[in-house]
Amino acid sequence: MEFNIKSGSPEKQRVACVVVGVYESRKLTLAADLLDRISNGFIGDVLRRGDMEGKLGSTLLLHSVPHTLCDRVLLVGLGKEREFRAKEYREAIRTSARALTQTSSSEVVSYLSELSVKKHDVEWMVEQACVVTLDTLYRCDTYKSRQDESVREPRKFTLAVPRRSDLADGERGLARGQAIAAGMKLTKDLGNAPGNVCTPDYLAHQARAIAESFGAEAEILDKAAIEEAGMGSFLAVAKGSELEPRFIVLRYFGAKDKADKPFVLVGKGITFDSGGISLKPGEAMDEMKYDMGGAAAVLGTFRAAVEMKLPLNIVVLIPTCENMPSGRALKPGDIVTSMSGQTIEVLNTDAEGRLILCDALTYAERFEPAAVIDVATLTGACIIALGHVATGLYSSQDSLARDLVAAGEEVGDRAWHMPLWEEYQELLKSPFADMANIGGRAGGSISAACFLSRFAKAYDWAHLDIAGTAWKSGKDKGSTGRPVPLLVQYLQDRADIALGNVVRRGRPRREVTEAPDQHDAD
Repeated sequence: MEFNIKSGSPEKQRVACVVVGVYESRKLTLAADLLDRISNGFIGDVLRRGDMEGKLGSTLLLHSVPHTLCDRVLLVGLGKEREFRAKEYREAIRTSARALTQTSSSEVVSYLSELSVKKHDVEWMVEQACVVTLDTLYRCDTYKSRQDESVREPRKFTLAVPRRSDLADGERGLARGQAIAAGMKLTKDLGNAPGNVCTPDYLAHQARAIAESFGAEAEILDKAAIEEAGMGSFLAVAKGSELEPRFIVLRYFGAKDKADKPFVLVGKGITFDSGGISLKPGEAMDEMKYDMGGAAAVLGTFRAAVEMKLPLNIVVLIPTCENMPSGRALKPGDIVTSMSGQTIEVLNTDAEGRLILCDALTYAERFEPAAVIDVATLTGACIIALGHVATGLYSSQDSLARDLVAAGEEVGDRAWHMPLWEEYQELLKSPFADMANIGGRAGGSISAACFLSRFAKAYDWAHLDIAGTAWKSGKDKGSTGRPVPLLVQYLQDRADIALGNVVRRGRPRREVTEAPDQHDAD
């Protein structure tokens, strides 16, 4: 789908569909009001008949509105005007995208990006409109013999901005939005791929392709190189599979000085998790193909960041393997030695994610990082604690946690700062090794984070437990692409700071005090 930015009046758009908003109590937005005036009150008359009240999530498709050049006008409910915030804006965009797939509109101009959202500017409005639209229209039909022809998406999608002077901001927002959406699509595609396709080798090939496409560096460590590096904990998990493990290293030098400390993203890459000898129940085990959601997310984030050419040095580390039962597999009671030299008593082989991540966190020390963020579908306990709304966030630095939470709030990809108090470390005591790999049912997500913290003492570190947010089950089953938006916004904020710019968050959008001059143009 081709995206464009435009400044122009809605009644002059010679396209298949124009999208405008309606607040509750049938209050028209500026663009909708202009269409109503040119049509001699046609839209107002339709609303007064009760076909639509403007409730958030509602739509009404009108054909052949008098004196307009477009074939259709899609009215989108915005809810109460005084309660219209970022969340409601995203929902309106999502609603409009869904409604458009049920029409044959090949070219669309949306005026929802002209709306006013408190503390947000044109650049943000366009960025979010692009990200949410592409997120909503995403389909995974790669593995189907036929595509679903009942769902049609526009060929050309134009986002309107209030003034000609907003075009440059709109173009910047569009470029960012497309990069983020492409990163999310990559993350979804990888997550949705079946385990017989998305193997450790497949992930490595995808990572190398990204590096080659965007001028970054890629290094893939095979089993021998992983052994030479001393990653005993990682290798212990991989033993049960017929497929060899891979350790992926991507490097992007976007800062002016290549010696600047990089931001390191670590992603858990278990391409299928059977639980190993501590075998999982059969129900919903197919969803364990999503256990490489952390790897997919950091690859998606890396792709977006390098496409945006952020002035940062960024490193991605991905330990990837399968966790399978076999005669060679890791057993409960085994003791393994991590790359750091610390020993681990394995009480449950289904707590394998931390066993591969701990060696990656030790490996990260060599880069002398500005910060390290690991991303993992780590614990079912996090789902019990936070459901499927917020990502669990743990950090050794409160300032890093605050920055990540703020980034998530900015883009609607929320995280919640969880405790990482010293008292919880007691849960990991072992009589036979330096630590156990689980701490029991109570505080399971916290004890998992405590385990990882023991390997991340050399730098500022944060852990994102995305077990509840990386994918959806049920009729909407599939990867969500999270937390790519959060991580990209965090990196964008770091880039703004590095350039001496004010972080975009909270910068108020210019108020429209008169009819935008673009409504005299087409």
